[in-house]
Amino acid sequence: MNIPNMLTLFRLFLIPVFAITFFSNIKNSLIFSILIFLLAGFTDILDGYIARKYKLITKCGIILDPLADKLMLITVLTCLTIKSYSPLWILIIVTIKEFSMIIGGAILYNKNTVIPSNKFGKIATLLFYIAIFTMIFNVKIADFLLYIAVFSTIIAFINYFAIYLKDKKETS
Repeated sequence: MNIPNMLTLFRLFLIPVFAITFFSNIKNSLIFSILIFLLAGFTDILDGYIARKYKLITKCGIILDPLADKLMLITVLTCLTIKSYSPLWILIIVTIKEFSMIIGGAILYNKNTVIPSNKFGKIATLLFYIAIFTMIFNVKIADFLLYIAVFSTIIAFINYFAIYLKDKKETS
């Protein structure tokens, strides 16, 4: 167990903390839960940086890091949908994409193939973080940004699928 993996496990721990805070009766629960989401995003950046800089990349981290990210995003969007901050179709599209990525990643991992994250996926993730952070200040602008984030996540998914097809063609 190394520091990047501990940060990833911490991020997994933050998922129920986010949901509990989000649905709590405490004053400013939306703000506090979004701050938890942002903390999770910071730990994601930090664990990736540390893992690459100090060559601490592990098989455990390769599996758990994207899983933590996807589960956090799906949890956040589910909570936002339940409280009508976000439309259901956004949750459906993102959930289908993320579970497809989880299942596809597991299948490829079993074949000793990993498709690393790329700029399209990183941009989509960043847009989700910006959109969700914006909810603290303006829900209408956040909704617009969520639409852009969903569009970018579809582009990222198409890009990942194209990379997979190209890799499959080259190995055949």
